[in-house]
Amino acid sequence: MTDGAIAVVRAGLLTTVQDLGRPGHAHLGVSRSGALDRRAARLVNRLVGNPESAAVLESTFGGCAIRPRRAVIAAVGGAPCPVLVNGRPVAWGASVRVEAGSLLEAGWATSGVRSYLAFAGGIAVEPVLGSRATDLLSGLGPPPLADGAVLPLGTPTGQRSPVDGTLPWVAPPLELVLRVRLGPRADWFTAAALKALTSGVYRVSAASNRIGLRTEGPALERVRPEELPSEGMVLGAVQVPPDGCPVVFLADHPTTGGYPVVAVVDDRDLGAAAQAAPGTPLRFALLG
Repeated sequence: MTDGAIAVVRAGLLTTVQDLGRPGHAHLGVSRSGALDRRAARLVNRLVGNPESAAVLESTFGGCAIRPRRAVIAAVGGAPCPVLVNGRPVAWGASVRVEAGSLLEAGWATSGVRSYLAFAGGIAVEPVLGSRATDLLSGLGPPPLADGAVLPLGTPTGQRSPVDGTLPWVAPPLELVLRVRLGPRADWFTAAALKALTSGVYRVSAASNRIGLRTEGPALERVRPEELPSEGMVLGAVQVPPDGCPVVFLADHPTTGGYPVVAVVDDRDLGAAAQAAPGTPLRFALLG
């Protein structure tokens, strides 16, 4: 077939459709969602001539295999991984032409966590609240990819990036440093806890997901034992559950929560958080 669609041959561990998300709906209980590494999603779109907001595939660790039903320009970026077309290696982080019926494979990430696959024209699933993003918490958007699924492609613009092959990719972090501002509930914690947060060494937990980056390390002791009524939560909020280990809210986070938020991560550092593999050393650095 030569219609404008791609067929999923191997979905991998977790592959979802993502764009830049659906901001502005927290009052409806809907988080922004969207690509966790927005910089990588923008770059792969540039490589294939798409607007930066076009929908791409976000693959977690295990990659995926896709068969386009028409010839298409594609690019794989984000977490470095082997890229094959019909079993032959092609460039990662650059645009490649994939003929109709050929098999494009993004393999296991060699470092980092999330790889991004862009196709000229973008993934053209039906938008929900203005976005094509899969939100794992609310269930909005298309479901995670499954073997045999077919996704429509949009119409290519016919434009190509003038910087193919030379885009400034950022390596996944060997140590994750998250800059934070304390509050709004920093006063719920002891002085020793606040010192531990900003001077201790944590590690990224294997229990992390699109909802939150979980940590292992010094538990933060509270001075107030009571619980909060549910209050609004923002992207990057560092919430502290009863075990005392901070959780950094990512794109699919709940819009309300009852555990105190000790700090908020600077938005500029959240892309690196998306690529920090389990076991990565993590430090919280206090912003002025």
